[in-house]
Amino acid sequence: MSAEAADREAATSSRPCTPPQTCWFEFLLEESLLEKHLRKPCPDPAPVQLIVQFLEQASKPSVNEQNQVQPPPDNKRNRILKLLALKVAAYLKWDLDILEKSLSVPVLNMLLNELLCISKVPPGTKHVDMDLATLPPTTAMAILLYNRWAIRTIVQSSFPVKQAKPGPPQLSVMNQMQQEKELTENILKVLKEQAADSILVLEAALKLNKDLYVHTMRTLDLLAMEPGMVNGETESSTAGLKVRTEEMQCQVCYDLGAAYFQQGSTNSAVYENAREKFFRTKELIAEIGSLSLHCTIDEKRLAGYCQACDVLVLSSDSTSQQLTPYSQVHICLRSGSYQEVIQIFIEDNLTLSLPVQFRQSVLRELFQKAQQGNEALDEICFKVCACNTVRDILEGRTISVQFNQLFLRPNKEKIDFLLEVCSRSINLEKASESLKGNMAAFLKNVCLGLDDLQYVFMISSHELFITLLKDEEQKLLVDQMRKRSPRVNLCIKPVTSFYDIPASASVNIGQLEHQLILSVDPWRIRQILIELHGMTSDRQFWTVSNKWEVPSVYSGVILGIKDNLTRDLVYILMAKGLHCSTVKDFSHAKQLFAACLELVTEFSPKLRQVMLNEMLLLDIHTHEAGTGQAGERPPSDLISRVRGYLEMRLPDIPLRQVIAEECVAFMLNWRENEYLTLQVPAFLLQSNPYVKLGQLLAATCKELPGPKESRRTAKDLWEVVVQICSVSSQHKRGNDGRVSLIKQRESTLGIMYRSELLSFIKKLREPLVLTIILSLFVKLHNVREDIVNDITAEHISIWPSSIPNLQSVDFEAVAITVKELVRYTLSINPNNHSWLIIQADIYFATNQYSAALHYYLQAGAVCSDFFNKAVPPDVYTDQVIKRMIKCCSLLNCHTQVAILCQFLREIDYKTAFKSLQEQNSHDAMDSYYDYIWDVTILEYLTYLHHKRGETDKRQIAVYKASEGGRGKAAVKYIVIHILQVPVRR
Repeated sequence: MSAEAADREAATSSRPCTPPQTCWFEFLLEESLLEKHLRKPCPDPAPVQLIVQFLEQASKPSVNEQNQVQPPPDNKRNRILKLLALKVAAYLKWDLDILEKSLSVPVLNMLLNELLCISKVPPGTKHVDMDLATLPPTTAMAILLYNRWAIRTIVQSSFPVKQAKPGPPQLSVMNQMQQEKELTENILKVLKEQAADSILVLEAALKLNKDLYVHTMRTLDLLAMEPGMVNGETESSTAGLKVRTEEMQCQVCYDLGAAYFQQGSTNSAVYENAREKFFRTKELIAEIGSLSLHCTIDEKRLAGYCQACDVLVLSSDSTSQQLTPYSQVHICLRSGSYQEVIQIFIEDNLTLSLPVQFRQSVLRELFQKAQQGNEALDEICFKVCACNTVRDILEGRTISVQFNQLFLRPNKEKIDFLLEVCSRSINLEKASESLKGNMAAFLKNVCLGLDDLQYVFMISSHELFITLLKDEEQKLLVDQMRKRSPRVNLCIKPVTSFYDIPASASVNIGQLEHQLILSVDPWRIRQILIELHGMTSDRQFWTVSNKWEVPSVYSGVILGIKDNLTRDLVYILMAKGLHCSTVKDFSHAKQLFAACLELVTEFSPKLRQVMLNEMLLLDIHTHEAGTGQAGERPPSDLISRVRGYLEMRLPDIPLRQVIAEECVAFMLNWRENEYLTLQVPAFLLQSNPYVKLGQLLAATCKELPGPKESRRTAKDLWEVVVQICSVSSQHKRGNDGRVSLIKQRESTLGIMYRSELLSFIKKLREPLVLTIILSLFVKLHNVREDIVNDITAEHISIWPSSIPNLQSVDFEAVAITVKELVRYTLSINPNNHSWLIIQADIYFATNQYSAALHYYLQAGAVCSDFFNKAVPPDVYTDQVIKRMIKCCSLLNCHTQVAILCQFLREIDYKTAFKSLQEQNSHDAMDSYYDYIWDVTILEYLTYLHHKRGETDKRQIAVYKASEGGRGKAAVKYIVIHILQVPVRR
C-alpha cells in the first residue's frame, strides 16, 4: 500500500459514521420506537417527513387479481400508519405554522381529516350545524383546528408565490407535480365554497367560555384501543393537552382577522371586522404574556395588519390616537389634509421612521393629481419635495431632479419654507458633525444657485446658516459669488457674519412681513404692525399679501382711515377673518372679527355696524356647519339677529348682498314662514329681491294644502321666475337692409339674474322649499312647444299651464337650470323618490335609457325599503312603468318588457307579445319565466316556443302556466331587483 493510500484510509476511518436512517416500517414493528425517535436532538427523518411517509404509505392504492387499481384498503396496517402520523402531529402540539410550512395542502388536508375522524366528528355533518359548547373538548378542538387551517389556506393561496426554477425535465416527476397541483386546486375550491361556514364556526368559538383540550400521543393511543379498555377517559374534560380559552381565542381572532382582511379587497366594509379581530388579538397577547404554550402569533405581521387596518378604517376610539406616521399620512391623503402631511414629513426628518421610498411615492401621487388639473396642489408638491430633499441631504444622498425643477423660479415663500424645514429637521445640540456638514453644504449650494441677492441675504442672515458656517466658510462663499458674477459689488474686507451685508434692515422687515402673513392671532398681528411702522413709515402693509381681499363695498371706508397703523390693522384683521370663514376655520375668524369690532367701535359707528353684520354671517355659517347639520334648531337670539338685519334701515352703511341672501336662506331653511309671509316690512319687499323671493316661497309652502290660495301665491312666484328666465331682445339692421333679432341671455327685467337665483337656491336645504322650486322649473320646462317627453314632479298642478309669450323665455337656460337643481337636490338628499323620478325623466327625455332605468329603480328602492315593502302607486304610476318598459325595449331586454307589462293597471298584451317575439334579447330570457304570473302571457309563450320548435323552453312555459300564475304581490319586487342587472352594464 502506498503512503497516500494509507493516509486516505486513516482519514476515512477517523470520521464519525452517519447513523442509518430509520425506515417507516420499523415504527410498525416496535410501538415505542416513535417516541424514542422523536426525542432525539436531530431525528432523521424529521417529524414532518415521517408524517408524509406514514400518510403516503397509508394512502397507496392496491391492485387486485385482475390488475385493477383499488382504493387503499381499510386494514389494520393502514389504520396504524394514520395513527402514527397523528401522533407525530400531536408531538408537534398541532402547531399549524410548522405543519403548513413543511406539508403540502393535500397531505395536511388528509391529516386533519383523520383527526376529525378519530375525534368522532360525524362524517358528512356540517361543522356549522354542530354546537361546540356541547361537544367533548377534544372534538371541539379538532373542528377548530380544521376550520382554522381552512381559512388560513384560503388566505395563503391569495398571496403571489414565486415559482421554483424547474430542474431537468423528468416525465415521472412532472406528472407527480401536475397531479399534486390539480389535487391542491380541487381542495382549495372546496375550502373556498365552505369558507363562510368556517368563519361562522370560528366566530362561534369566540363565544366559548371553557378551556379546550387537544389530543396528545397518549390520548391517541387510548382511542386506538378496544372500546372496552378506554373507560371513557378520552371523553372526559381533562383528557389531552389543555389549551386555555384565551390562547384559543387569540389564535382564532388572528386567523379570522387575516380572512376578513383578505375579503376586504372585494368588500371594503369587511376591513372593520378585520380591524376588530386584530386589535382583540393584541389585547389577548398582552393578557397571555410569555406563558403561552400554544399561541404562536407573528407579532410583527400582526403589527403590520393593525397598521394597514388603521389606514383603511377610520376609527374614533382611543387606538386611533396612537397611529403610526405611516397611517397618519394615508389618512391625511384620503381626507385631503395635505398640510398635515407636510408637518408629518418635517417631524420625520428628525425621527427617520418613514421609508424614503414611501415618501417618494406620496410625492408621485401628489404630482399625478396636480397634473390632472388640480392647481392648488402645485404648492403642496413643492413643500413635500422640499421635505424629501432635506431628508436626502441629511442622509448623504444627492438632490433630486424634481427639487431642482421646482426651485427654478424661487420666491420669498419658497425660501422661507425651505429655511423652516431645514431648521426643524436638525437638532443642533444632538446632531453629529456629518449631519451639520451636510446641511451647511446644502445651504451654500442653494445660495450659489440663486441670482437674486435679496434671496441670498434671506438665507445668509438666517440663524441656522450663521450657526452652521464658520467665518472662513462665509468669506469663501462671498469670493465664490464674486467670481461667478463680477457685477455683484460685495464688501471685500473680511466679514465676521453675513449681517454685515447692508441689507439686514430689509431682511428684518421681510421676516416680520412673513410672520404677519402667517399669524392668525389678532394681538400678535397688532404687535407686528407696531414694529413694522416703527421701522418705516412710508409702507402700506395691507398690500403685503395679494391674498388679503376685502369686499369693495368695505375697502373704500377702511382705506379712508387716516391713521396708517389703524388702517392696516383693520384691513388685515377683516381680510384674515373673511379668509378663515371661507376655509371654515370659524374659531379664528371669530377672534379676528371680535378684535376688529373692538377696534372700530372706538372711532367709527359705520365700521362697527359692518363688523356686526359680518359676525352675524359668521354665526350663521358656524351653526349651519355644526349643530345645524344634525337638525338642531338655531338659538332664538340668532333668529332675532337675522330678523333685525333684514329690518335694518341705517343710512350710509355699506352692505354685502350675500348677507341678505344668507339671511333669507337661513329663515327658509328653518321654516320661519310666518315671519316671511306676515311680518316682513313692506319696504323690504321693494328694496331687497331676496326677501321678495323668500316671501313668495314661504307663502307658497305655507298655503300649499289650500288649492285656491296656493294657486294665487304660486302664480305670483311663477311670474317672478318666468321674468328672471326671460331674455331681452333687440333688433339690428344688417348691411343688406334686413332686420335680425339678437337675444341677450341675461335680462334686466327680473328682480335678479338667473345666475343669482341659482346661487341663492344652492344655499337652501329645506326639502319642501326645494321641491316647490324644482316643481316650478319642471313645469316651466314642460311648457315649451317642442317638448316630446314631459318631466313629472310633485305639486306640478299648482302652476299656470301656459305662458303668453313663449319666445320671451330662454328655455335652453331653463333646461340647464333644471339639471343643475336636480343635481344639487340629490346631493342634499339622495333618497328623495320624487327628485329621483325627476332625474330619471331627464335622462329619459335625453335618450339616456340605461341611466333613466337606474334612477327609476332607485326611486322605487328608497320608498320601499329596497323592495321589501310595496312601492306606493303614486311613485310607480302607469307613466313611470311605461317609460321603464321603453327603456328595457331600447336596451334589448325584451323579456323584462313582458314582465313589466304585467304591472300596468291594464296589462298591455300587445307590447308584451311583440317583445316576446324578439329573438335578439340581451337579458336572461327564459330564466325570467319565474316572474311571469299572467296565464295569458304564459300561454302565448307556450305557443311561441312550440312554433319555433324550442321544446325545452316550451316545457318551462307549460310548467309555469300549469301552476296557474303566481301571486303578483309576492313576485313584483323580486322582478325589480333582477332589472338592476342590465342597468349596471
